[in-house]
Amino acid sequence: MRRAEELIATLPGVVSVRIVPTDSGLVDTIHVLTTGETQPKQTVRNVESALMAHLGMRVDHRKVSVATTMARPTPGGGIAAAVVAAAVAAPASAGELPAAAPTPRRTMLFEDVEIRGSRTKGVACNVTLRRGDETFVGESEGSESDRSRVEVAARAALAAIAKSEGEERRLSLEGSKVVEAFDREFVFVGVTVRLGRESALMTGSAEVKDSAETAAVLAVLDATNRWVAGRAE
Repeated sequence: MRRAEELIATLPGVVSVRIVPTDSGLVDTIHVLTTGETQPKQTVRNVESALMAHLGMRVDHRKVSVATTMARPTPGGGIAAAVVAAAVAAPASAGELPAAAPTPRRTMLFEDVEIRGSRTKGVACNVTLRRGDETFVGESEGSESDRSRVEVAARAALAAIAKSEGEERRLSLEGSKVVEAFDREFVFVGVTVRLGRESALMTGSAEVKDSAETAAVLAVLDATNRWVAGRAE
């Protein structure tokens, strides 16, 4: 839980964070206080993406409560103004907040995925990812089918990552598949990365919540962000 709080505290606009566990040690609620520079819906997406990519934690978006404040954190770690929109549970005091750990420089976060009809191949997909203040858009096309839409979204995500990494690393999709487990659906992907003569197969997965295309993008980030973070250490 502490590692999760430290990670969330590094996300854009986050002032403080407190995770309330259940009696069994699972996540009950995540209370996030932000400056408002990032929309609450986007903050929730960032939290989901970061936790899954770095810690393998899959958290329902309904468990993330976002509050905004007009203030910026003071040098002592306190809040100089009242909270505009507060969560039900009060956040921990400044003395109880864990120190923020630096996020790996190359970590990518999910921004948006757009599926539309394509005149040439049936369906086209645009995926927008963000790293810090920079955004990267990847595009891909494919035939119209449920399976193809998942693959097209995964390829578009890799195209966005490739733009952020340049020509140094070459990423290719080995395959994608929607699988059922524990009465839920998951997207599972395999990604090969080549750096010079070296190559590695990375795998990632994400539960289907909003859409299978969104899950495909998150599964790609699950695979690639962990590999990049490991090389950065």
